[in-house]
Amino acid sequence: MDLKLLLISTLLGLFCCSNAQKEGNECINANAKYCGECIQAGAKCGWCTDPGETVSTRCDELDSLIKRGCDKAMIENPHGEQKTLKNKPVTHRKKGAEKLDPEDITQIKPQKLSLTLRSGEPQSFDLTFKRAEDYPIDLYYLMDLSYSMKDDLENVKNLGTSLMLEMEKITSDFKIGFGSFVEKTVMPYISTTPAKLLNPCTGDQNCTSPFSYKNVLNLTSDGKKFNTLVGQQHISGNLDSPEGGFDAIMQVAVCGDQIGWRNVTRLLVFSTDAGFHFAGDGKLGGIVLPNDGKCHLENNMYTMSHYYSLSSEVILENSKLPEGVTIAYTSHCKNGVVSEGENGRKCSNISIGDEVTFSISVTSKGCPKQGKTDTIKIKPLGFTEEVEITLNFICECECHKDGIKNSPLCHNGTYECGACKCNEGRVGRQCECSSNDVATEDMDRTCRKDNGTDICSNNGDCVCGTCECKKRDNPEERYSGQYCECDNFNCDRSGNKLCGGHGRCECRVCICDPMWTGSACDCSLDNSTCMASNKQICNGRGTCECGTCKCTDPKFQGPTCETCPTCPGVCTEHKECVQCRAFGTGEKKDTCERDCSYFNLIKVKDREKLPQPNDASYPVMHCKERDANDCWFYYTYAVNNNTEKEVHVVDTLDCPSGPDIIPIVAGVVAGIVLIGLALLLIWKLLMIIHDRREFAKFEKEKMNAKWDTGENPIYKSAVTTVVNPKYEGK
Repeated sequence: MDLKLLLISTLLGLFCCSNAQKEGNECINANAKYCGECIQAGAKCGWCTDPGETVSTRCDELDSLIKRGCDKAMIENPHGEQKTLKNKPVTHRKKGAEKLDPEDITQIKPQKLSLTLRSGEPQSFDLTFKRAEDYPIDLYYLMDLSYSMKDDLENVKNLGTSLMLEMEKITSDFKIGFGSFVEKTVMPYISTTPAKLLNPCTGDQNCTSPFSYKNVLNLTSDGKKFNTLVGQQHISGNLDSPEGGFDAIMQVAVCGDQIGWRNVTRLLVFSTDAGFHFAGDGKLGGIVLPNDGKCHLENNMYTMSHYYSLSSEVILENSKLPEGVTIAYTSHCKNGVVSEGENGRKCSNISIGDEVTFSISVTSKGCPKQGKTDTIKIKPLGFTEEVEITLNFICECECHKDGIKNSPLCHNGTYECGACKCNEGRVGRQCECSSNDVATEDMDRTCRKDNGTDICSNNGDCVCGTCECKKRDNPEERYSGQYCECDNFNCDRSGNKLCGGHGRCECRVCICDPMWTGSACDCSLDNSTCMASNKQICNGRGTCECGTCKCTDPKFQGPTCETCPTCPGVCTEHKECVQCRAFGTGEKKDTCERDCSYFNLIKVKDREKLPQPNDASYPVMHCKERDANDCWFYYTYAVNNNTEKEVHVVDTLDCPSGPDIIPIVAGVVAGIVLIGLALLLIWKLLMIIHDRREFAKFEKEKMNAKWDTGENPIYKSAVTTVVNPKYEGK
C-alpha cells in the first residue's frame, strides 16, 4: 500500500473543512437635496455653493458645473486620502546571523494604514511580502497508527527523523513535536468489545488500544527525544477504511497551549495511507453535533471524537468588510507574472528570500457605517503578521461645518453650502412650505407665465409657488428662467452644431462669439478667408459673404475665385500629374504622391463616359495630351460645387498601332518583281523596236544594193563530187 504524505503549511487559522453614461449621469440621477447627499452619489459629483443656483442644478459633474458658470472656488468636491502609520521595512537577514525574536522579524509591510474614503473613489496602496531567511519554524509530525500502516511504520518513523534533520538546515530556530491518531472510538469505526478495546488486532498481533488522537510530544528543540518517541510507536486497529485524521488535525490546530505553538511559521506534516471521513459520516455512530472548533485534550488525549465530526504559495485574506466597502487585489509575482481578480490575491512558487508585491485598492459606496470609523485587517494566509487598516468615510462636505441652523434665509431648516437643508416635512427653496401643501391652486397660479394654462411652461414643477425646472437626460442641457421658459439647447444650428459652434445658446437665442453673426452664428465677419494670393478680396472676381467668396465671373471658381478650369493652359498644367496618377508614367512618377494629391481622380472606361459641359453644374475642361510614347490620353478637369478639384480620365491610352511586317515585305517583294517585269517588258519592247528598225534598214539597203554577177577567180567551190566506179547506174 502506497504511503500518502501531505505537507501542510499553516497557522492555526490555515485549515479549512454601462452603459458609459446612463440617462443623465449619476450626479443628476441622485436628485441630491444637500451637499453630503451629492458627494455620496459618485466620485465625479460636485456641489455648487453659489447662492444663485437652484437646488435641482447644484449637483452635477465638475465639468458641467464649470461650463454652467459656477466658479471653481465655489464647488465642493472633497477627495479621499491615505496615511501610512507604521511602515517597518521587511527583514533582510541570513542564516547564522544574530538571532532575533520572532516579534522583531518583519515579512510584510506596511503594517498600519489609515484610509479616508469618498464614495466611488478608490484608495490604492502596495503591500510587500518577503519570506524571511532563518525565520523560526514550528513543525508538528502527525502519524497514522491504524493497522493498515503496519507495513509503512518503519518508513514513517525514519521520515520523521529525516524531516527534523532537513529543517535544521533551513533554520537555526526550530522546534518539532509529534502526535498520532487512529479512529473515532465508537461503533462502527472500531470494535467496542472489551477484548478488542485492549488489543484490536487479530491472532497473535500485539497492538495498542485504539484512540482518536494523542499528543505524544509537545513542540521541543530536543531532537533526540523526538527520535526516541517516534521509534517507540506501535500499531493500533479499526474496522473501516477511512481514518479520523481530520479530527486530529483540528485538535493540532486549536490546542496551541498544549502543543506549544509559537507565533512563528507553523508546519503540520500529516502521514497516512488511507482516506478520511467526510462531513456527515459521524451519523453512522450516532454523532450529529458539528465540530465546535475547540481544544478537547485531556492528558494529551482527544476526548470528544465520538461527539463531533509547507507554504510555497502566498494567499492574502482580509477580515469582514463593512457593507458598501470592496477590495480589489492585483498580484505582481516572480518572473513578471501579474494577476487580477481572485488570482490577484496569491503568488505561487515563493521561496525563502523571495519578495512579491500586491496592489490593493479599497473603494466605498455611499456612506458605510453611517460615517463611523471601522478597521479591517489583511494578512497572508498561514502567517501571523498583518496589515491593519483604519477606514474613515467622507459623508459630508467641508461647508457642512459652517451650516447655520434656523437661519433667517431658511424658515424651517439649516442654511449650509449655499442652500437651505430643510427640516423633515418642509420643502421649498427657503423651506417655506409644508410638503402637504405643495400642489395647491393658489401656489400654482404664480407658476403660470402671463396667466397662461401651462405650469412652469411644462418644463418644471411648481414647488411652493416657485418653478423647479426639470432635469434633462443630457447634463449639458438645462431649462432656466422664472417659469422654466428658457433653455440652452433649442437655438438655431449650423453644420449640425448648436449656434454653429461659434456662440452659446441663452433662452433659445444664439449669443455669437466676436467676429461671428447670424441667427446660428454661422456668418464670419473675418475677410482673411477670402484673401487671394494676390492680396485681393476674392481675386477681384467676387464678393466676400460670411467669410466665403461668391464669384461674380462664372469662369472662376474656388474659395478665393482663383481657379479657372476652362482657361488656356489648364490641360498642360495638370498633364504630368494626371499621367503619373492614372498610368504611373511621366516626369512626376517618382514624386507623384507628394506633388499630385491635390485633386480627386476618377477613372472611366471610354471618352463617352467623361463629364460633358452641358451635364455638369460647373465648368468642365476637356483635355487631350500625348505622352513620350506618342500615346494619347483623354481627361477632364473641373472644380465642383464643393470647391474640390476633380479629374475624370479614360483609363486606357490611345496609342498608334505598329507596322504589319508581312504585308510590307510582301508588298516590297511584289513591287520589286513587278518593277523587274516592267523593266524587262520595256527592254523587250525597245529591243523589238530596235530589231525592226535594223531589219527595215537592211531590207532597204538590200533593195538599193547592186551586186556584180561575175565569178571570183580565186573562188573555189566547196563541193567535191566523187563517182563510185562500181556504180553501174542501176
